[in-house]
Amino acid sequence: MTSTEPGLFITELTEGERIAADLRRLLPSWIRAQRWFAGKDHALAEAEPVLVDVLWPGEPALVHTVIRTGPDDWYQLLVGVRAELPGHLGAATIGHGTATAGRVLYDATADPELMGRLIELLGAERHDAAVEFHRMPGADIPAGLPARLLGGEQSNTSIAFGDRMIFKVLRHLVHGPSPELELLGALRRAGSVPSAAPLGWLRTAPGALDGEITLGILQEFVPSHGEGWALAVAEARACLTGACDTVSPLGGFTEESRALGRATAEVHSALAGQLGTEALTTAGATRLADTLGVRLETALAEVPALLPHARQLRAMYRDLAEVAGKGLDVQRIHGDLHLGQVLRGERGWVLIDFEGEPGRPPEERRSPQPALRDVAAMLRSFDYAGHHALAEVLGAPPGEQPARDPRSIRLAHRASAWAVHNRRAFCAGYAEAGGADPRVRPVLLRAFEADKAVYEALYEARNRPEWLAIPLAAVRRLATWQRPAG
Repeated sequence: MTSTEPGLFITELTEGERIAADLRRLLPSWIRAQRWFAGKDHALAEAEPVLVDVLWPGEPALVHTVIRTGPDDWYQLLVGVRAELPGHLGAATIGHGTATAGRVLYDATADPELMGRLIELLGAERHDAAVEFHRMPGADIPAGLPARLLGGEQSNTSIAFGDRMIFKVLRHLVHGPSPELELLGALRRAGSVPSAAPLGWLRTAPGALDGEITLGILQEFVPSHGEGWALAVAEARACLTGACDTVSPLGGFTEESRALGRATAEVHSALAGQLGTEALTTAGATRLADTLGVRLETALAEVPALLPHARQLRAMYRDLAEVAGKGLDVQRIHGDLHLGQVLRGERGWVLIDFEGEPGRPPEERRSPQPALRDVAAMLRSFDYAGHHALAEVLGAPPGEQPARDPRSIRLAHRASAWAVHNRRAFCAGYAEAGGADPRVRPVLLRAFEADKAVYEALYEARNRPEWLAIPLAAVRRLATWQRPAG
């Protein structure tokens, strides 16, 4: 007989049951501090392990768990279990177990040894348990590569294996096929654009948790010279401070932006070729505009600063329905494209992270959309990059910058001009690679930009109010735009 808490005794539990008992006690306080946990603003009613699978028993043990934190909120953990935790893993500690006789439970994604075990399981495949390991036909998944936890992600966790592979652990789980796995597979079949080819994936067995859930994706590692966001902000900062290498101090990064436009058009073309396109019906155009309208009303209720522009924004969405209903193709797209989702590879830009916009229902993320939505999202990202660089130069976020200081005003104009130059270059590159020139559909492009800016305003109001000025400025600009006659 084993005592786990005063007055509670558990007899003859399996290892998985003991770990589940400890997780029920330890997780409510631990999970709220994790970057990928979306429920930080709500009281945690439960942290119930609904699936516990000991993937690799022994010392250390690797345990796969799915935790329910609410009626429809499920999260994935890879848990390591050791008698003693080495010092370099101390930050990953979840807590000390009682049902597990004092062993330490911790986040296994930080443990190179256990992540190596996970890759061994992927390479061997397994289809006869609650957690299935699948390998792409012909994929080479070498074992023994050094593993390292990558930082910077908000909603998932990624582990690199040497310079060969990256495994993405999906944290907030949803039922149904993975949009990312579908799109990466399509790009792999197309073979015409650089991409991070999928090598394998984890999923729950169809009968394990009321249907299939994709748990993680193993992809090729993309050697790069850097992430698009960091490169763009650095170039914008250089232009603001007069150290820009281009002829015009306002035009830095434009050749890269043009190349990124070409890469985006090539990805759209490959996805259309593999997964098809369809013409948006009049009813479909109305539903699309209604979806944007619902997002707007949600934002208006929380962000009073948007209210002066509500009439113009609603009119923009009505115009979108009218114009789109007269002829617009839709297809599978990236769905959350911005400068942080691209890498500057050896042979050009590579788009990554095809999950779609966080928070949207999976069926919406998998539905065909106008390619212009990706374009509009990237144009907003250039705006953010320019003003993020401005905040670095001035040493203050937009909401705390001096309003009438001549230097601040001058640099703000320069940051806006940098964004305009690069937005134009991106559109030009997109058209050069065979994509429909975004600038010839101004009504649609502005409506999608406005939708993205409204989404950003809601995010900033909830999380970073000192940055709200950036999307509000975009909303003001877009709201005063006049639709061309005819």
